Amino acid sequence: MPDTHAAALPSVISSVEELEAIYGQPGEASLVKVADRITPQYRQFIEASPFMALATVGPDGLDCSPRGELGGVLHIADEKTLLLPDRRGNNRIDSLRNVVRDPRVALLFLVPGSGSTIRVNGRAQLSADPALLDRLAVDGKPPRTVMAITVGEVYFQCARAVVRAELWNPERHVDPKSLPTPGGILAAMSEDRVGGQAYDEEWPERARKTLW
Repeated sequence: MPDTHAAALPSVISSVEELEAIYGQPGEASLVKVADRITPQYRQFIEASPFMALATVGPDGLDCSPRGELGGVLHIADEKTLLLPDRRGNNRIDSLRNVVRDPRVALLFLVPGSGSTIRVNGRAQLSADPALLDRLAVDGKPPRTVMAITVGEVYFQCARAVVRAELWNPERHVDPKSLPTPGGILAAMSEDRVGGQAYDEEWPERARKTLW
């Protein structure tokens, strides 16, 4: 459904030719870095990453959601296959709903302390095979599904965005107390039916018991 509230912009760019006239063509380094498989160098980055964003698309719209796990956010089965266990969450399963209807996915990996990010584009399938789930269990708790991602392309993104954001600079870290809390947001959105201070106070223990 089109967004009828989108603000009107002057001089809207509406063709690839207009874009290329502004930006020109990418340099050789931007092109040769793209691989169609997980190379040894890209494997090192992915295995070092505890956090990534997963982007999906489906008939109901787009989704981009975080995935995180210390020791590696996903598992490399082979140079063309990545395995992403679906750990405990809020059961909205927006990204999983998308994947069963449209297999296209995009991944963005972050490595704390590194300015470089790794991007993977591919196609995904979901499995609830008991042997596969048990193989990826943590503390004896298997994921409910595993996303198997076939790599189409993988490449690094230069560090400019991370450098501009000073993402890893502790002096730039935001005090969480200056931000709205999840409980506060829920209370505001539900006219105080759910959320509130009790939600925030109970969340750390609830998360500890349901992490996996």
